[in-house]
Amino acid sequence: MYAKDDYIAVFDSGVGGISVLRQLRKLMPDEKFIYFGDTANAPYGSRPTSEVRTLTLAAAQMLREKYPVKALVVACNTATAAAIETLRVAYPDFIVIGIEPALKLAADHFPGGRIGVMATQVTLREEKFDHLLHRFDRECTVAKIPAPGLVELIEGGKGDSPECEVFLRELLGPYAGRLDALVLGCTHYPFVQRTIAKVLGPETILLHGGAGTARETKRRLEKAGLLRTGQGEVILLESQGNPAKLELARRLLG
Repeated sequence: MYAKDDYIAVFDSGVGGISVLRQLRKLMPDEKFIYFGDTANAPYGSRPTSEVRTLTLAAAQMLREKYPVKALVVACNTATAAAIETLRVAYPDFIVIGIEPALKLAADHFPGGRIGVMATQVTLREEKFDHLLHRFDRECTVAKIPAPGLVELIEGGKGDSPECEVFLRELLGPYAGRLDALVLGCTHYPFVQRTIAKVLGPETILLHGGAGTARETKRRLEKAGLLRTGQGEVILLESQGNPAKLELARRLLG
């Protein structure tokens, strides 16, 4: 049985899921969170789908075995695309929440508009995203924008660096002034959204799924009678044994 005092586990391949953890804490400040970044195997975005699925299942099993956990939030678009259905089959009695690109939100804001979806290669090639895309590509013009190498820059603490700005200008320069919205389809990307906005210009709004994931997590916990009251807590873990990664996670968490 799960208890109100159990932890909400938040999982990502690295520090990107901290952007989701921030939304979760904002909405549920009384909850106890364990954040686990699989930094030893990051990034997931260029790995084969089967490997991402195996890594995600191993992380979920480790968290459930070592800690009293009442819910798992897969705060990684790549891992959600590759493994969320497998996780739900493996743990049918357990609250499992994923994240997906905020394409519906963009389409609702801009019917018939021009929308970019910036994400990892795995997210963009997976059947889950393909189904999402085809729900809206008749109404909107949707551009898929893979960003290989961006996660590595953010994981290396270079999100605010000139190197990262050059990368984003080369990647997104052709879309400047040409998009109504850009969907940030990786949880790492909100950490460079100021630079992205600078490159694309004020005509383009930026959207990501962290807030929606936090709302769904709260809804599911409330429905199960598992919302907690009391002093909140956050435990930060990563698989590499690298103090610098934990310090980066603390800095991004604020």
